[in-house]
Amino acid sequence: MNQDSIRNGFKNSPRLKRLVDFFVMNQTLTRPRWYIRLLAPLYQHRGRGSVIYSSVRMDTPPYRRFSLGRKSVIESFSCVNNAVGDVVIGDRTRIGLHNTIIGPVTIGSDVNLAQGVVVTALNHNFSIKEETIGNQGVSTAQIIIDDDVWIGANAVILPGVHIGRHSVVAAGAVVTKDVPPRTVVAGVPATVIKNI
Repeated sequence: MNQDSIRNGFKNSPRLKRLVDFFVMNQTLTRPRWYIRLLAPLYQHRGRGSVIYSSVRMDTPPYRRFSLGRKSVIESFSCVNNAVGDVVIGDRTRIGLHNTIIGPVTIGSDVNLAQGVVVTALNHNFSIKEETIGNQGVSTAQIIIDDDVWIGANAVILPGVHIGRHSVVAAGAVVTKDVPPRTVVAGVPATVIKNI
């Protein structure tokens, strides 16, 4: 039985999914329970020569994929969360100090994220005015960052965005739509300011 068939089984049985989720995730802290975190080396894929600093918060339950490529680094005080979608990071990629990565996210090879970057494929639902936002669940949209991209300090990449190869996102930019390959984007919301 492969992982996809197991995932489909959980999707078809909400009660079983809730039960497993209760034993895997601390419902108050919204992170894997301590005994699940102890098993992380068994289910996380870390490529040869990759480094995850000890202060990184790895909220990576085993029912989603986490993969870090060869010679890639996740620097101090970052947070990686794959609870609602896979997080896949390519080779020779550097996730800078104090970054937040919330899946589903695919980051290519030779990518550099500066300090304080937020890459979140998650949004809270809020359309029902009679219900609290916290009770309306979440929605996700895959983020894809192609190879050879540089994202400047404190930039924010929002759900559903695809950043093309050899592009630059300026510091402080808020990226709300796709970035074409070989362009520089800046601003809030980010717009193309030049081609490379």
